[in-house]
Amino acid sequence: MTHQSVVSSAASVDEVRAALGAHGYLADEGLATVIFLAIALRRPLLLEGEAGVGKTEVAKVLSRWTGGELLRLQCYEGIDVAQAVYEWDYARQLLHLRAAEAVGSAAEAENELYSERFLVRRPLLRAIAHGEGPVPVLLIDEVDRADDEFEAFLLEVLSDYSITVPELGTFTAQTPPLVILTSNRTRDVHDALKRRCLYHWVEHPGFEREVAIVRLRAPQVAEPLARQVAAAVETMRTLELFKPPGVAESIDWASALAALGRSQLDEKSVVATLGSVLKYREDADRLQQHGVAELVRAAVLRAG
Repeated sequence: MTHQSVVSSAASVDEVRAALGAHGYLADEGLATVIFLAIALRRPLLLEGEAGVGKTEVAKVLSRWTGGELLRLQCYEGIDVAQAVYEWDYARQLLHLRAAEAVGSAAEAENELYSERFLVRRPLLRAIAHGEGPVPVLLIDEVDRADDEFEAFLLEVLSDYSITVPELGTFTAQTPPLVILTSNRTRDVHDALKRRCLYHWVEHPGFEREVAIVRLRAPQVAEPLARQVAAAVETMRTLELFKPPGVAESIDWASALAALGRSQLDEKSVVATLGSVLKYREDADRLQQHGVAELVRAAVLRAG
């Protein structure tokens, strides 16, 4: 499926929402709308929000839907061109040169050292020079962890979808990839990059949507348990935890409880499986101070 066929097959926001749901992602109307616009307008999409709200999963489900390869660039402080764009396979170049020297053709071999044969394409170059077939989905994950220089480089690449390799020339995308950038907002992304992108803040899902997500992703979990887990997680997110649980933790917790044969929450089971939903000792202590019994009672009432 080409980029154009994705656009033509998704004639409305409702169709995008339905397609995402068919591939395991339940988006609200706001997120479905901005994804539709990113596809239709061929614009990068910057998704911000707390960790665990499903930002990265958007790129994964787009890849499943379109059939385009998922190319993930995980950002971190100090990331450079060699990790993000390309590098030369020096080991193979050296072996090639030594083999040529052995047969007396070193001069000819030197001319071949900086050819496509020895070019190692990293995610950005692979996305720009993807060739035939479905356009890839380029996930630039946690862009807020990269430094200012790399962010400026990204802005340049996303402005004209071209990358220059001095030894080979300029690669330009025939059709731009679908680009998803994510940020946990550990720092503010620069305004220039935001202006280049469409933008959406991803919230934790509401109660009923979280229940639906748990049931979709963990169908072995009974409806009453899914509702109680969603209600308990909803309460946890109000406790000013160091790392509030995201949707992934809700799914993991519900799956763990189901694996233990539980069909509803109880105090003993919550304590035994707390490591599935809270990943810091301080957060577990905070919940204990709040009261596990109170959490279970409120969750049962909320679940109805």
